[in-house]
Amino acid sequence: MSWGTELWDQFDNLEKHTQWGIDILEKYIKFVKERTEIELSYAKQLRNLAKKYQPKKNSKEEEEYRYTACKAFLSTLNEMNDYAGQHEVISENMTSNITVELARYVQELKQERKSYFHDGRKAQQHIEICWKQLESSKRRFERDCKEADRAQQYFEKMDADINVTKADVEKARQQAQARHQMAEDSKADYSSILQKFNHEQHEYYHTHIPNIFQKIQEMEERRIVRIGESMKTYAEVDRQVIPIIGKCLDEIVKAAESIDQKNDSQLVIEAYKSGFEPPGDIEFEDYTQPMKRTVSDNSLSNSRGEGKPELKFGGKSKGKLWPFIKKNKGATPEDFSNLPPEQRRKKLQQKVDELNKEIQKEMDQRDAITKMKDVYLKNPQMGDPASLDHKLTEVSQNIEKLRLEAQKFEAWLAEVEGRLPARSEQARRQSGMFDAQNPATVNNCAQDRESPDGSYTEDQSQEGEVKVLATDFDDEFDEEEPLPAIGTCKALYTFEGQNEGTISVVEGETLYVIEEDKGDGWTRIRRNEDEEGYVPTSYVEVYLDKNAKGAKTYI
Repeated sequence: MSWGTELWDQFDNLEKHTQWGIDILEKYIKFVKERTEIELSYAKQLRNLAKKYQPKKNSKEEEEYRYTACKAFLSTLNEMNDYAGQHEVISENMTSNITVELARYVQELKQERKSYFHDGRKAQQHIEICWKQLESSKRRFERDCKEADRAQQYFEKMDADINVTKADVEKARQQAQARHQMAEDSKADYSSILQKFNHEQHEYYHTHIPNIFQKIQEMEERRIVRIGESMKTYAEVDRQVIPIIGKCLDEIVKAAESIDQKNDSQLVIEAYKSGFEPPGDIEFEDYTQPMKRTVSDNSLSNSRGEGKPELKFGGKSKGKLWPFIKKNKGATPEDFSNLPPEQRRKKLQQKVDELNKEIQKEMDQRDAITKMKDVYLKNPQMGDPASLDHKLTEVSQNIEKLRLEAQKFEAWLAEVEGRLPARSEQARRQSGMFDAQNPATVNNCAQDRESPDGSYTEDQSQEGEVKVLATDFDDEFDEEEPLPAIGTCKALYTFEGQNEGTISVVEGETLYVIEEDKGDGWTRIRRNEDEEGYVPTSYVEVYLDKNAKGAKTYI
């Protein structure tokens, strides 16, 4: 099967077919190129998607990734980045192994095809020239033969005519002989050219054209093989990344299997545990006894102010709560005293750890400067040891400041953990608050005064100072406008507000909400103008008023 023998007369069709083959190859190159662009676009979209859902640094969202489910999601996002990377690899390999290689091959193929068909046209032109020479010699031979016949007939006519002179007859005879000689020469020339043409024609159809068409056939078959190999490469490029993509998917499955619901539940406890004990039973108060009752610490009547006179300061009834009342919304106490005990302990511990890291960092820097100074002392040409004294002093001062700061937070941490007694000022403030709320029982119930850590103040000599402090404390808020109510709430359970800043509520009681839960598990409520404080959010059912725009008046 050879194009040279089977298609010897199909030069034009072969030219069209080979051009079609190149067009098919270029179409396949365009297809692969578009596929690489799709892969790159897909990879880019996957990366953007993974980046979009990555936790923002130093945000609350980053804290959520302590939970195993969120960690698994983060692992999924990271694996999606690797997954996207494999699609980029597909694009790169297809570009380098298929698109670039085939584009180069197409240029070589075009040059080779052009060369073969140029040779074919050259052979065609040569055989056409030979054919024209043959036709020319044939016509000349035919013409000479006709003229020789006419000259012979004229001679015979002149020879038969008795009236013609002998000289005219001789002249006619010589002319006839000349014409015959010219015819013989034309015959010989025609015969020679004919033999030459037949030889050239034989070479053209049995040697030149078969050789050229055979080369074109081989070129076309190489093109077909090359496009087949490219298709295999196309599949192999995809196949090569399948194991890595499989590993990415396996890692996602592994991350999903690492989710521990019990661990996440424990983290919720650690995040929101307040450290308060659940409310205890309310003591029975016997009103049948003729004796003067002593208000129980667990009684809610005092916190509601039922029938109890209020201690007046500056003509106003005050029952301000401390330390939960915030003069400035953005201000957070340095000792985190606005948080429940357990949350406060965590914040303090975190602060202590941060300070200790900073101290260690400064100590490492001090050691490095000290070593450098020793080197300068041993080798003065390297530097002046005295030039490091200022830096060394500065680092030592920083260490001392950080240590004092750490000791301060460690003291607060120890206080929260019960290793140290509460600060006396806080105890006096609490005692002053108790006096302001219970003027009828100050003298008889001094032993009931409660300090923030649950201890009791029995020193009667401090009462005058306590009252002054309480007065000064309340005066700080004389000019404050009460916060507007943003809704109401209903107490689901009875809560005894024995700690600073809390308020007691009775199951079923309806109160006003003046501040929502900020994520610490506490809601700020108000009973009347002078009674407000915090209760656990889980103890109340809140009904927020979306349209509340101003402060309400409480009677």
